[in-house]
Amino acid sequence: MQSAVDDGRASIGGIELGIPQGRRGNLLAMQRRALHRARTHTTRRRVLRGLGALATASGVVALTGCGGDDGSGSGSSGDGSSGGGSSGGGSSGGSSGGSSGASASATGSTGVADSSGGGSSDGSSGAADASSSDTGACATIEGWASGGTASMCGNYPDPFTRGLGPVCELTCAATLGPCYADTIERKDISEGQPGLPVRLALKIVDTDCNPVADAEVDVWHTSADGYYSGDDASAMCTLGNPAAEAARWMRGVQTTDAEGRVDFDTCFPGWYSGRTIHIHFQIRIGGTEFVTSQLFFDDALSDEIVASEPVYSDRGPRDTTNANDNVIGGGDIENVVLQTERQSDGAMLAWRTLVLRTSTGTPLCQI
Repeated sequence: MQSAVDDGRASIGGIELGIPQGRRGNLLAMQRRALHRARTHTTRRRVLRGLGALATASGVVALTGCGGDDGSGSGSSGDGSSGGGSSGGGSSGGSSGGSSGASASATGSTGVADSSGGGSSDGSSGAADASSSDTGACATIEGWASGGTASMCGNYPDPFTRGLGPVCELTCAATLGPCYADTIERKDISEGQPGLPVRLALKIVDTDCNPVADAEVDVWHTSADGYYSGDDASAMCTLGNPAAEAARWMRGVQTTDAEGRVDFDTCFPGWYSGRTIHIHFQIRIGGTEFVTSQLFFDDALSDEIVASEPVYSDRGPRDTTNANDNVIGGGDIENVVLQTERQSDGAMLAWRTLVLRTSTGTPLCQI
């Protein structure tokens, strides 16, 4: 277990925050670029619609997770090893294709959150974003769905009513990796990409397991065929794929509600060589980075999806699991493995409670 201590401190709302001076400038620059991209998002979407016609076929701080979880998860792909270097270069052989844009509109309006205490942020930003519906009736199917977020019916149960666990246990941080890029405030982050639809529900609480409101939760991961998006991500993340460079799929940020909750609608991540399947996240309070880490899935579930589901099975078996991953291989990741449950519409509900420490001056562990 590695540890480090932040060398800068601040206090917001009674929670002491801190971030190394060397990273503060980088984060501020990223936030400025993110604001710029949010303003120009409509133009980007027009470009993506054109690309979509060709492709629709296809620092560090500690969090904590409240206690014993009994759900299962699956594995995820990722980007760099700690220290910013990525060992993965072998993404999917086939192009992921561009955003399918308007083709992924769901029946019903972009829904407000399911019946969680307080729910999540409603809707994605911009009418052009693919959106899932939380409005009602849908057919019950056997097995997993494969139509991306447009096939989601919503009305999923609140997983946090089952409790947060008996204790609040610190969860260690993980590398940012080279594939971080500008993000967009929205709930549906898929931009119409194909894949197994996932409702990702995260609940942020403090060390007393009380909800933390108004925290920014930033998530990013690969498409089903293993590409990160964004022309401002490292070239090793998009592998020169023009559709991936032009898109911003599988990236989004939301602010926690009064219950400390955010929901994202996305697709199960794909894999690429050298990393297990995973989802990156960063939590900020008052613009200050508070944690950067990663979430993982149970290996058995990942293997099932990669072996049998459309898009994922086309690429063959993955070469890296949780056990031999170059970032977390062999480590204790129990508190960052997502609990999962298949819903009646074939979507996956994936959730995790994360407990934010109160002082960034406390020594920090790494996964």
